[in-house]
Amino acid sequence: MKQYLIGLCVATAMGCSLVGCDEDHVTYSGPDYVMFSDTLSTIAIQNDDYHDVYIAATQACDYDRTYGIEIVDKESNAIEGKHYSIESNSVTIKAGEYAAALRIRGNYDRITDTDSIGVTLRLINKEQTWNVYGDKARIVLRKVCPFDLNTFTRYCRVTSTYYEAHMPGVEERIIMTEPDPEEENTVILKDFFYKGYDIKLHFNTKDPLQPQIEMEDGQVIASTAEVFGGPIGDGNLRVQQPVNLVSYYNVCQHYVMLYFMLYAQDGDQVQTENTYLTILEWISDAEAGAKPE
Repeated sequence: MKQYLIGLCVATAMGCSLVGCDEDHVTYSGPDYVMFSDTLSTIAIQNDDYHDVYIAATQACDYDRTYGIEIVDKESNAIEGKHYSIESNSVTIKAGEYAAALRIRGNYDRITDTDSIGVTLRLINKEQTWNVYGDKARIVLRKVCPFDLNTFTRYCRVTSTYYEAHMPGVEERIIMTEPDPEEENTVILKDFFYKGYDIKLHFNTKDPLQPQIEMEDGQVIASTAEVFGGPIGDGNLRVQQPVNLVSYYNVCQHYVMLYFMLYAQDGDQVQTENTYLTILEWISDAEAGAKPE
């Protein structure tokens, strides 16, 4: 979910005139409701900056409208003054306008990496409440550490459901990872499962709330002879990401959750294997038992 969604379209689909290509107008003429634009939103806390939470109206008025903001303590586990602060306990929709923003700021240093916290807000002193959307909004505060590719380089502990299927007796492997010199935000996993077979992972950093891992399909993870005891197709065992499972990374805790499928290519025929979950955890040189360089 985006940090905040004005996409409920209260301010446009209901409160404004919509103009089509034929210049016909469809205007909302129902009751005047005021509500949070999104009843559930998540804010990525990356620093101590303010974030906007929008309040929208179904109609514009020719005068300013001010509404109070109340914290619903029983429905909140984030603590005001510790985990977050609100710039004002009221918000004003200006004359002729359909929306206004309440500003909330997360306290980056006081929110831990594993916190699951949020605050529930209520609009007060409103004339009417639309029972479809109510007058409350839940704001989730999620700490997101700044992305640094170096977090995901050097020593990595690898555990995988693949081991049980094809590498009996192996519980974990320690591998080396290094930045890809040719592609931004990409690392090379050296000897990922088998010696001599490297793969690349790309970190998609466009949305801090959706830190997804992308892996180019068709990378060779092993020979089919190493895994199955004989050649299948062209002799290479390849990887691809399943469409129904999302691989992701966590900068704060230095790990990647990677899902992949295996397949062998025989001309136009594809022989698929199972889907596996692999956990990659970046560790210190001391944890890896590395000797000083």
